[in-house]
Formats: sequence, structure tokens, C-alpha cells
Amino acid sequence: MPEREPLIRWDWLADHTDDSAERLVEHIWLTVIAVAVGFVISFVLALVAIRRGRTYGPITAATGILYTIPSLALFAILVPITGLSVLTAEIALVGYTLLILIRNIVAGIQGVPRDVIEAAEGMGFGTATRLIRVELPLAVPVIVAGLRIATVTTVGLVTVAALIGQGGLGKLIDDGLSRRFSTLYITGAVLSVALAILADGAFVLLQRVLTPWARARAAR
Repeated sequence: MPEREPLIRWDWLADHTDDSAERLVEHIWLTVIAVAVGFVISFVLALVAIRRGRTYGPITAATGILYTIPSLALFAILVPITGLSVLTAEIALVGYTLLILIRNIVAGIQGVPRDVIEAAEGMGFGTATRLIRVELPLAVPVIVAGLRIATVTTVGLVTVAALIGQGGLGKLIDDGLSRRFSTLYITGAVLSVALAILADGAFVLLQRVLTPWARARAAR
């Protein structure tokens, strides 16, 4: 009777550390690019929605429709246009961040107390100065919460991008399943989960660093 293949072959992992590390780095870069580009686009659209209130509905409706499209379907739509490329993966990944980020940026800025805004205006702050020095610092907790959700979601979606050859850790999962080699897909899955947890924790720390007044208030 043939010996059963172990669930995880530690000797294989030791010999292929560089391959796993390369996929992990690729996964991180795909995630960072998607969230960074998504944040820039979302920030601009959020400011437009705040300054011109009537645009908020159409903006969130459009990004909401994009958010509801299944990832595989969106990749299928994009591949004939942009091919099996990083651009295809990033267009889809960026698209899924927009609704989350726009809503949180708008909610954070609009949640600044009216008396604080009036005080800033009384000090002679213009619209841009008030936004940078007053509204954005107070909106940080809500904005960072949106970034946390968008980042963790993107980490998961990047694994799906393996189907178009740009999946980072998803490539390990896909290769492992196709070869029926459990070590590969377990490694990809565990690293993906660990990356999502680390990213979430990093944003918690970032929020604490950017909002020292909240820690001081809690310590009283």
C-alpha cells in the first residue's frame, strides 16, 4: 500500500522559501497599488460629492454597481480589453475599493461638528486650509476604518487574480489545487490570512499614531 502524502511537506517548504516569498511580495504590491490608487480616486470623488451634494447619489450608485459585479465576471469583461496583465487586475481591484473609501471619507469629513467648523471659519481659515488643518485630522478614524476594510478585502480579492496570471499568493493556491499538492494551497491560504490580519493590525496602529488626542482622552 503506497504511503499517504503528508498534508504539509516541510522539506518542500524549506527548499522553496524564495518562491513563497516572491509570491508574498507580489501579493503585497498588488494590494498596496490598488488601495493607494483607489484612495486617491476616492478622495477626489468624495470632495466633489461634499462640495456638490447632488453628485453623491450618482457617484455612490456607480461605484456600488461596480462593487456588486462578481470578480470573475469583471475580469472576464476586462481581459479582452487589457489582456492578462497587471493592469487588468489593478483596474478590478481599484474598482472594488471605491465605494468603501468614498463613503467613509464623506462620512468622516461630514461628521466634523458644526461648531468646530464655525470656529475655524472665525479664525479666518479658507476652505482648503480648514479641510487640511481641521476636517481631515478629525475625520482620520472614519477614513482609516474605510482603509482597513478596503485593504483586507483587497488582500482576499488579489488571490482571485491568479486566474489571469496575476495572483500573488493566489498562484500558490491555484497551482496546489491543480496539482493536488496540499502543501502549496495551504501555504497560499495561510499566508493570505496572515497578511490580512497583519494589514488590519497595521491600520489599527496607524490610527492610534494619527489620533494621539484620542489616546489622551481615553487615559483620563
